[in-house]
Amino acid sequence: MPRKSAKQGDNPSIKDQELYEELREEGNSKQKAARIANAAARDGRSAVGKRGGEAGSYDDWTVDELKKRAKEIGLTGYSRLKKGELISALRNS
Repeated sequence: MPRKSAKQGDNPSIKDQELYEELREEGNSKQKAARIANAAARDGRSAVGKRGGEAGSYDDWTVDELKKRAKEIGLTGYSRLKKGELISALRNS
């Protein structure tokens, strides 16, 4: 079997390199991208997509939790927003 040429960033522990690179370009961490890519290679991409968890409703979160999440995803100007506005900003980001 011919050996695959190594591209920059190829990692033999990543089983679906193409998906890994797509996820990294979207801004996912190396660990998350590797976990998803390897699960997709093992179980199939459609199975991984169906398996995704469900996050709780932002309506149930406190304002402090919403602000923390806004900071995590890089939103700006969230400190002056009311709860409803924060929820809308998070959902539309």
